[in-house]
Order: sequence, then C-alpha cells, then structure tokens
Amino acid sequence: MRIGLYPGTFDPITLGHIDIIQRAMALVDRLVIGVAINRDKGPMFTLEERVAMVEAECAAIQAKTGGEIVVHPFENLLIDCARDVGAGIIVRGLRAVADFEYEFQMVGMNRALDASIETVFMMADARRQAIASKLVKEISRLGGDVSKFVTPPVQAALLARRKR
Repeated sequence: MRIGLYPGTFDPITLGHIDIIQRAMALVDRLVIGVAINRDKGPMFTLEERVAMVEAECAAIQAKTGGEIVVHPFENLLIDCARDVGAGIIVRGLRAVADFEYEFQMVGMNRALDASIETVFMMADARRQAIASKLVKEISRLGGDVSKFVTPPVQAALLARRKR
C-alpha cells in the first residue's frame, strides 16, 4: 500500500490545500493529512477545530476518489510522523520560489534523518497559487470576502471567529 503524508497547520484549510489533496490521491492509496499542532505559529483555530474542518472537507474527496484519507494531528518531527503513519512519501505543495527555498532545506534535513522517505512537490493549480492561510485569515479579520479562497463551511467558521 502506498501511503503519503501531507503535513500542514491547515489554519484554516483552503482551496489550495484541497487542490493538493485531490491530486495527491492519484499518487497514493492512503493519504494521511498531518495537522501540525505547532504552538509557535499561534493558530486562529484550535487543533480540534482544524482537524474537524479537514475531516469535513476530505469526506467528499474520499467518497469521490475511493481512496483512504486519514487526519492525524502531530507535534513531533515531520520525519517521525511519517514513520509513525507508515508513509513512504511526504507531499508538499509549492506556490512560489520562496516556498521552494524553504522546502529544499527541509528535504535535505529530512533525507539526512531518513533517506527512505521521499518528498514529492506538487505545484498548486494556477488559480490557487496565491492562496495562503495567513492571508485568508488577515482578509477575513479585516472584513474582506474570502469566498474565492475557502469553502462555504470554512468561510462560515472564519466569520464566526471574527464575530467573537
């Protein structure tokens, strides 16, 4: 069985993330969505909220593709998480050159830790390349329309959070 790990904070999950998830499903039999706890980033949504959003968004993808998607919170090293879930590949989305520079360093470090786990880069769809969770949160916080960047349930969660 081919198992892939797609890690991120998913704070919140965007249409860019969903695009990568859908396309990664063509590469693996099981895709584990690793939701990073990462307290240093100061997430807008709790871990439980982010996991619930990812599970809800992935339900339709799983039904459509027939593949298996598992949502797995993690706080350890990415390479250790990959080992924990039995992943042979780590899936990473790229939007721009700046992403590549950071990811290039991460791949080098991960390969030094475990050369048997490959990293696969997927370019975001051209219509989704500008989407970043950080920018989506900022637009929402300032009262802007994020409907082009997230699904309606995620947009509702952002609106509810803004009203608090």
